[in-house]
Amino acid sequence: MVLGTFVVPNFRCQLTILSVSSAGMSTAHEVIVAHHAGMRCFAMSLISNKAVMDYDSQEKANHEEVLETGRLRAKQLEKLVSTIVARIEHYNNNSF
Repeated sequence: MVLGTFVVPNFRCQLTILSVSSAGMSTAHEVIVAHHAGMRCFAMSLISNKAVMDYDSQEKANHEEVLETGRLRAKQLEKLVSTIVARIEHYNNNSF
């Protein structure tokens, strides 16, 4: 679900009704454009912060926690992406 920079509390009702467990920022737009251009696509997202679901909450969404999560998970994501690319290359080279 594409919602913008941070999920804001007024989306709480919609997220709950839709049983949404996570919300992405922009992956869908890029995949739609790439698919339209004839590209094969694979999308992956790192969930980097918890949405603040109440305007009265003391908790506030901030970019620093997003960056920190990215730093903490960088090596894991690098390994995952490298493995996926290697398997895709293997599959493509052996599909003739």
